[in-house]
Amino acid sequence: MRGQVVRWTGRETRALREAKRMTVRAFAAHIGVSDRMVSKWERGGEAIAPRLANQSALDTSLARSGPEVQERFAALMTAQAAATADPRAETLLTPDRQYRRHPIDGKLMVLIEEGIHLAGPANEPGWLPAFYVDVFPTTNADYSRFTTATGHKTPKHWGDEKRPPDSTFDHPVVWVTWRDAAAYCAWAGKSLPTSQQWEKAARGSKGSTYPWGEAATAAKCNVRDSGIGHTTPVSRYHSGVSPFGVYDLCGNTWEWCADETNPGRHELKGSAFTSPFGLAAPSTFNDASADMSDDDTSFRCVTLPD
Repeated sequence: MRGQVVRWTGRETRALREAKRMTVRAFAAHIGVSDRMVSKWERGGEAIAPRLANQSALDTSLARSGPEVQERFAALMTAQAAATADPRAETLLTPDRQYRRHPIDGKLMVLIEEGIHLAGPANEPGWLPAFYVDVFPTTNADYSRFTTATGHKTPKHWGDEKRPPDSTFDHPVVWVTWRDAAAYCAWAGKSLPTSQQWEKAARGSKGSTYPWGEAATAAKCNVRDSGIGHTTPVSRYHSGVSPFGVYDLCGNTWEWCADETNPGRHELKGSAFTSPFGLAAPSTFNDASADMSDDDTSFRCVTLPD
């Protein structure tokens, strides 16, 4: 699917409504919310983001719109980005990228084309076939759908209610072992990325040091130096996305990879909110026992093209 919005805010919501030439009331009914909610989003502009379920409804509305609506929407977004020098312009609408919604877990994924990549501290060149990778790490909301569907045990920080706190629905799920992550992937019909797949998604085909380039800028990710001290929403760091538009590949949480480094141990990538920025480079090596779980460890999935 081309022309997907990576993250909806009030600005994109208003542009879609205007592109569809609908009143606030009609548009609200169209996506299944109140007209007061739509008005609240539009007043908030880029400072407010709808809940993930509403973002999915907006995705569906845009995807099912005719070409005239999509062209008007693209023109409105381009004009707004140019008028305001929006730093998110690169990831608001990306017609050069191929996105898809996974049919089982509903995650937004982006295609990483086949080709060369550089991996590890020595920048060893390699070639990878094409694959899709989750744009965002697996969130508490995603994992909740999995545990509800399968009866798999819930992470310990969810407590006795066996559901994540509302305040962390869009944070990466944590306190998951490698085996938990693999079970989620099996349910979704996906797999954990190899370390090379993960690193290519983070560094791009040219092998930049960080997802955003060469500058060692801790403010572009959630690491210990940022002083936050806990996980953050997976869509927060717009300026830290990779060349493929993938989020949170530095900081927030370590992510499990498929690679077994020693019997019973698997590779981790990405660093976390607990890590110093010196460990944030995607080429950094780390591994852990498959039974390890912690408050700074999560995962994302990959799948092959149809």
